[in-house]
Amino acid sequence: MRRHPALLTAATALATAGLVACASPAPTPQSTGDGPVVAFYGDSYTLGTGASDPSVRWSTRISESRGWVEVNPSVNGLGFINNRQVFGDGDLPSTIIEADPDIVFVTMGLNDNFSYSFAADAIEAQIDTDLRRLTEALPEARFIVVEPFWYTSERPPSVPIIIEWVRDAAERYGADYIPGASTWIQGREDEMAADGLHPNDDGYAEMTRRMDAALLELGL
Repeated sequence: MRRHPALLTAATALATAGLVACASPAPTPQSTGDGPVVAFYGDSYTLGTGASDPSVRWSTRISESRGWVEVNPSVNGLGFINNRQVFGDGDLPSTIIEADPDIVFVTMGLNDNFSYSFAADAIEAQIDTDLRRLTEALPEARFIVVEPFWYTSERPPSVPIIIEWVRDAAERYGADYIPGASTWIQGREDEMAADGLHPNDDGYAEMTRRMDAALLELGL
């Protein structure tokens, strides 16, 4: 295990409460298009929290533009460890596996920064466990692992460490990896919703633009 420096400032700790407090069950997965089935394993930034409507979240815009069938059971406040009560049958990876998708996006890790000070080793282990489990259960699927998102100009020391763990796991399990996503809306306060924690419609439009460019580089 790598060294785990102390994490959160008081300001970031206050933001933690807001991100976790908004946790709620995911909506029924939605389908759009008639192309490949694409599943999204993510948190509020993939669920679309803060948007005026789910239709403007980045996952739906990306799916619609490519004719994909979108399966998006993402959950507010979820991390590989953060705000997670179930591991194994009945958890979010189970939902992804049951969908039998052709493509899987993994956009996790932001919320684990809020558990890092007391659960660093568990986070690192669970990143590996989740990626191994998903890729073994879905051997024909293409995996797109995205660098964990971040949102404030201040970056706790945990952010690059969790990014490294996610990137390393993507490499171990043969997934495509999209770097740089932690900077896409970092510090862009005018693109955040009224809660100051989630993107607004403009923020999701920027995420869509960045994701579209990254996927084009991957041939998608």
